[in-house]
Amino acid sequence: MNIKEFSKRRRELAELMGPGSIAILPSATVKSRNRDVDHAFRQDSDFYYLTGFLEPEAVLVVIPEREHGESILFCRERDPDRELWDGYITGPDRATKLYSVDDAFPIADIDDILPGMIEGTNKVYYSIGQDAQFDGHVMEWINVIRSKVRSGAHPPGEFVALEYALHELRLFKSKAEIVAMTKAAE
Repeated sequence: MNIKEFSKRRRELAELMGPGSIAILPSATVKSRNRDVDHAFRQDSDFYYLTGFLEPEAVLVVIPEREHGESILFCRERDPDRELWDGYITGPDRATKLYSVDDAFPIADIDDILPGMIEGTNKVYYSIGQDAQFDGHVMEWINVIRSKVRSGAHPPGEFVALEYALHELRLFKSKAEIVAMTKAAE
């Protein structure tokens, strides 16, 4: 699939969400098979649908009408030693070019950056209940904003199930998707 297809999907999602909202979508996690062996990694289908990104430990954020671009990817930083064991790591520096996202940051910095992106939005599009650990992080970020209300911070007032908007988009196939599906069926 062409990276323009993924960009188009993110733009369509942003249009459905509307201004004053934010979507947060984590990648799939690596699952341990036993003590020292992991299962083969398979990316979350919704995350892949919007990014084409096949690495774990990543988070896609979509903010409609954001001044510095609507799509932000948090991902692992390059580490040659880790790449020997885990394979190729894109890193934030190359993610904007290779995956056509507007911004990319190290996943290690998400706790410092994402609460500022959430602050001031009215709606958070997020799939609660998919990953309890990540749900906890999202609530921590919201609570950080809520703790600053007396200082003028504006926490979001509504959570919306991301899968409703996203799965509606996935129902309608583009020409590129139809070609890929036809090839797979053959």
